[in-house]
Amino acid sequence: MLKIKSEIYARVAVQDIDMLTKIIEAYDHLGIVSTINRQEGLVIVRGTADTRLDLLQILTSLPFPLEIIEEQ
Repeated sequence: MLKIKSEIYARVAVQDIDMLTKIIEAYDHLGIVSTINRQEGLVIVRGTADTRLDLLQILTSLPFPLEIIEEQ
């Protein structure tokens, strides 16, 4: 059985981490944002296999730059 990753690693400007968290929370909690390394702006967005595509669409449409990192 193919397992779809539900975690998305990303890099964002430090000043945008809080806004990213608020945006994801506003989407009926499709995922949860956790900061891995604040100084580097490294975050993880935890979702489910069912919400991954929605999360990726949101993350690529943000009003600020966000770099998706496939492997951590």
